[in-house]
Amino acid sequence: MNIMIKKNITFCIILLFTSSIFAQAPKYSNEFLSIGIGARAIAMSNSNVSIVDDVTAGYWNPAGLNQINSNIQVGLMHSEYFAGIAKYDYGAIAARIDEKSVAAFSFIRFGVDDIPNTTDLIDAEGNIDYDRITTFSSADYGFIFSYGRTLKKGLNVGVNAKIIYRQIGDFARSWGFGLDAGLQYNTGNWFFGAMARDITSTFNAWSFSLSDDMKNVFTLTGNEIPSNSLEITLPKLILSSARKFKLTPNFSALADLDVDVTFDGMRNVLISSAPISIDPHIGIEISYKNIIFLRGGVGNIQNETDINGKKIKTFQPNMGIGLKIKNSISIDYALTNIGDESIALYSNIFSIKFNINKKEKNSK
Repeated sequence: MNIMIKKNITFCIILLFTSSIFAQAPKYSNEFLSIGIGARAIAMSNSNVSIVDDVTAGYWNPAGLNQINSNIQVGLMHSEYFAGIAKYDYGAIAARIDEKSVAAFSFIRFGVDDIPNTTDLIDAEGNIDYDRITTFSSADYGFIFSYGRTLKKGLNVGVNAKIIYRQIGDFARSWGFGLDAGLQYNTGNWFFGAMARDITSTFNAWSFSLSDDMKNVFTLTGNEIPSNSLEITLPKLILSSARKFKLTPNFSALADLDVDVTFDGMRNVLISSAPISIDPHIGIEISYKNIIFLRGGVGNIQNETDINGKKIKTFQPNMGIGLKIKNSISIDYALTNIGDESIALYSNIFSIKFNINKKEKNSK
C-alpha cells in the first residue's frame, strides 16, 4: 500500500460526511428541523401543533404565538444526542406588536464539533506527525422569522420564513430558504391545529471545495466527486387535535394527537404508501394547579425485523416534567431514547422560558 493510499484512508470520516450530503434523498433533507424543540413538546413526542402557546410556536406553529400573554418571551434549550457527540441548541425571542399580532425570531443549531481532520497526518516523506491533526465541525443552522395574527376569537394564523445554513468544515456548505404556514382554532376544551411546512418546497444550494487529496479519496473508493448541486425539501402537513379534561379542582389533563402527512414517497411509519405516508404520535400532559406538569408521549412507530427475522412494530416512548414559577419562568425537562433499547442512548433535554412584561408608565 503506497503512502498516498495510507494518507487518504486517514480522512474517511470526511468522505462519510460529504458523500452522504451529495447522495442524500430529498425526503430526508434538512432533517435537523424535524427533531423538535422545547422539552415540553419532546416529552409529549412532538404532539404540540394545536396546543403550543409560547415562544416555541415560532418552530411548531406560528399561529400559537398569539397565545403568549406577556409582552416579550424568551426561550432556550440545550440537548445532546448520540452519547454527547452531537449538540442541539435553540434560542428564541417573541415580542407582541399589538393586541392581535406577535413576531418572533428562532435560532437552531445541530452540530458535531471537534472532528479530527487527518488529511495532513502524513508528511511528504511518509512520516506520521500527530501535530498536523486539526479539527473541524459539521453543523446545521436554522434562522426562523415568524409572524402570528389573531383573525377572530379562537382563530389564529401564522407564517414562517426560514433561512438555512449548513456547513462541513471548509469542504462543503449550503444556503437554503423556505416558508411555513399554520393555523389554530380553539373552542371550549377543544384545540385544533394545522402546520404546513416547506409549503413552496425548501431549496438548499450546495457548493463544495475539495482538495486534490480529497478528490483522490472519492476516486479510490469508487465514489463520484461531489459537485455544486441543489437539494429540495418537499412539503409536509401536520394535523393536530387536543382536548383538555378537568379531573379535580386542582388537577387537569391535556391529550394531543398529531399526524404527520408526507408527500415524498413511502417512509417507515405506521401508514406507508406512495406517495403519501402518515405518522401519528400522541402526548399527554397532567397539570397540578397549572404549576407542576407531568408529561408523556408515544411516537416514532416503525416496522422492524427482530433477531429471529420476525416483522414487529416498535415505538419510542418519551417522558418529562415541568415547573412554572409565578407565570414568569418555566423550566421543563424531557427524557427520550433515540435508539434501540439494547443500545439505550438516552438524551436529556432541558429548556427554559422567561416572560418579560413592560412596566406601564405612571400617569401624571
